[in-house]
This record gives sequence, C-alpha cells and structure tokens, in this order.
Amino acid sequence: MTPIESGIPSRVTTVVIGASAGGVEALGLLLPALPPDFAPAVIVVLHIVADRESLLTQIFSERCALPVSEAVDKEPVRSGHIYFAPPDYHLQVETDGAFSLSMDDPVNYSRPSIDVLFESVAWSVGDRALGLLLTGANADGAAGLAAIRSAGGVTWVQDPATAFAEAMPRSAIERNAADEILTLPAMARRLGGWRSTETVDSQTAS
Repeated sequence: MTPIESGIPSRVTTVVIGASAGGVEALGLLLPALPPDFAPAVIVVLHIVADRESLLTQIFSERCALPVSEAVDKEPVRSGHIYFAPPDYHLQVETDGAFSLSMDDPVNYSRPSIDVLFESVAWSVGDRALGLLLTGANADGAAGLAAIRSAGGVTWVQDPATAFAEAMPRSAIERNAADEILTLPAMARRLGGWRSTETVDSQTAS
C-alpha cells in the first residue's frame, strides 16, 4: 500500500527516529498517532542507560496501534512495525533489508547511536527513508540526518524552541540537514495523515 494525500511522500518505506533527553515524552506524541494501516517500518534509537532493562516496548505496545518490539540481529525489517534499538547496541539496517547489531565503540558518546542507524539507512534505503531528529542534549544524529538528506530521503527536525533539550535538533539545523523544522504536533498530524490507496478506494466505492 502507498500513501496518497498524506503528510509523507509515497515513496517512503522506512521511518527512522532519533531522540535523547526528553525523548520518551516526544515519542509519546508521535508513535500513538500512527494509524493501524501505516505501512512503512518505523525504527527508533533512544539514548537510554546501558545497564538497565528497557521498558520501551512495553510502554509503547500499550499505546500504539502498530506492533512494537526490540530489533533483533539478522531479523528482516517488516512493514507496519515499530522497532526500538536495544540498550547498549548499535543498530543498523543492511542492504539486504535485515537488522544488524554491534557493540562497536560509542559514537557521540552513545551506544546505540542515532548517527549509526541514520547513516546505515541513508546507504541501504536511500530516497525511500524519512528521518526525524527530536529532542536531545548532544550532536548525535545530525551527521546521519544530513546523510539521509544527501541520499534523497526526507528529513524533519523538531523545532528547537519546543524541545526539552535543543542541542540535538539545533545541531542538525546548523548542518543544513533539515528539509523541514516542525513541532511535534505537526509531525504527529503528518504521520497520522497516512492514507492507503486501499482506504481511499473503499471510501470512493461507498
């Protein structure tokens, strides 16, 4: 299924989201807005403490219409599914459409690193990617978002004035990595505006 008259281009098959400080609250506005027929895969890196069990899948499974899970090494990326990077592992999407996890050195003091995911998606998905960089207190994600944009993908950055921590979105803007600078409610409306051709056909028939 492909979206029409929605807030994202019809070519997008993969949505990647990066967040740090204040990210749980920000994701709480975006992920529950995704409709049940949202077809792109959604892959999230959120900076979390490495030595604690992540409760993100539990928290968001209860709030989202789409299935939610942690990414698993060598697992194929599935459409219409929300994935979180597991704690203390870098997450990448390979050219064969599967995840890979690594314990390589932290990037921007972070593992998982947003840049690592975004740069892999720029390489493996190219112009079919939509990258969102949200609130955060360091520069992680700015270079990766720029890579997605250079590869022809679409990039949104949270308006720094509305972010819990403005450093991360501001770094992306300074690198000219943003196609658009949006508030979280504006992002949620666009993502929630997904309409499949199947939905439109059924509405037309009725």
